[in-house]
Amino acid sequence: MNTINQIVSDIKAGNTKPVYFLMGEEPYYIDKISNYIEEHILTEEEKGFNQMVLYGRDVSIDEIVSNAKRFPMMAEKQVIIVKEAQELSRTIENLVGYVENPQPTTVLVICYKYKTLDKRKKLSKSIAKNGILFESKKLYENQIGDWIKRVLSGKGFQIEPKAAMMLLEFLGTDLSKINNELEKLMIILPAKSTITAEHIEENIGISKDFNNFELQRAIGGRQIVKANQIINYFGENPKSNPIVMTIALLNSFFTQLFIYHSLSDKSKKNVVNVLRINPYRYGEYQVAAKNYPMRKVSQIIGYLREADLKGKGVGGHNLTNADILKELIFKIMH
Repeated sequence: MNTINQIVSDIKAGNTKPVYFLMGEEPYYIDKISNYIEEHILTEEEKGFNQMVLYGRDVSIDEIVSNAKRFPMMAEKQVIIVKEAQELSRTIENLVGYVENPQPTTVLVICYKYKTLDKRKKLSKSIAKNGILFESKKLYENQIGDWIKRVLSGKGFQIEPKAAMMLLEFLGTDLSKINNELEKLMIILPAKSTITAEHIEENIGISKDFNNFELQRAIGGRQIVKANQIINYFGENPKSNPIVMTIALLNSFFTQLFIYHSLSDKSKKNVVNVLRINPYRYGEYQVAAKNYPMRKVSQIIGYLREADLKGKGVGGHNLTNADILKELIFKIMH
């Protein structure tokens, strides 16, 4: 966040760099920075002749360089944004000649999503010297809650921990998807609201009582009746609750529980750091560890693999997904 804020502050102050190479596994911040540059460096009048958006699948490095070497028309700068530049990964190092001697009146933005440059090679070193080399790293689960709070607090909103966990369970760690849902909620709800689990259920369509997060808690706490109520609900609403997602999340939970058992230091701080989980969930692992010793956890991981294969049609003997889940939950909890 500090790097992003510094980039934005420098642009606001008119201190732009000739090259911004935005790379990494998390596309959210790449889009944020490139969109800010697209919207703020040139005036609306200047953009017509001096702002260009190219796409990696449609251009070559030579074409990018040719455009970057042009002079702006009736403006101090021109802005060239190359989106989906990861499509040029095989030839991206050919950009080094331009980066070593960039056109000072051009702002070249390279959006290199889901990949990173080899920092030992010449291109990354040249960018770091003459421009901005920004890596957008994927956030871990235990960082998402704070990120959601930070986004909302900047707009005067707050969120309950359970509501944040529902978003994480439903949307994963994809910041763009989470941000889109938060934007919708902030439009719908009154200013300075606290977003609750009920708001998530009513406006996003995630059940606050019957979801994978609650299933995981029920299984961890050996709440047999509740776990069966949830999987019955899943059986009645299969499109909203695909079995592949349920099995994947349970596999992640029990794999982490196996690691938890192996830890000599089971303090909250260490568990959260090692497992990369939200601190809000620490108690669940304490409870689950008492209910499922390491040997049982190892068996459960095997059951989950079997269920995954059955869900994909291997050895399922024409079982429905609901039947596969019922069988799985029975094996786990007995």
